[in-house]
Amino acid sequence: MKRKLIITVSSIFIILGGFTLVNSLSVGQVAPNLNIRDADDKPATIPDYGTKVLTIIYPSSDVSDVCDPISDALKAKNYPKAKYAGIGIANMKDSTAPDWLIRKIVRGKIQKYSAVILTDPDLTTATTWGLGNCKGQSVVVVIGADKKVKYINKFNKKNVPTQSDIDSVVSLVDGLVK
Repeated sequence: MKRKLIITVSSIFIILGGFTLVNSLSVGQVAPNLNIRDADDKPATIPDYGTKVLTIIYPSSDVSDVCDPISDALKAKNYPKAKYAGIGIANMKDSTAPDWLIRKIVRGKIQKYSAVILTDPDLTTATTWGLGNCKGQSVVVVIGADKKVKYINKFNKKNVPTQSDIDSVVSLVDGLVK
């Protein structure tokens, strides 16, 4: 009886663990497009998904600038717009600021930088992609034109991108854009 219980419980943990692994976005997997919101709270999906190489940065508001060195290095490369796009997705759920204020800031950044920034008011990105807890995190994901994840990493205030991280992302995108 005890042996059957142990086998049953072990089987449940293996099955549940398998689901966690399947649901966690990792290199080589196809990343599903997202149904999130734009800066005006209208339904939106990731533009250019499946047609261009995409770098997506998904920060919570308290670390919104942690991955700026990666963004800056990619912008400096001036990749052809027909092959590459950088996108931000604001993690609004993990922010203490009200949604209206975050959307106002996002609209200002879109206008100032001619950037594509979407909003995620309910952790759709973290849930759909299986990113786990993203509070205090800035997640960088590179997706190829084939919809497959080529790079994924989480950064925070204690784990900021190093020059090696920046160089790795830029080198990867260089190779994908060619």
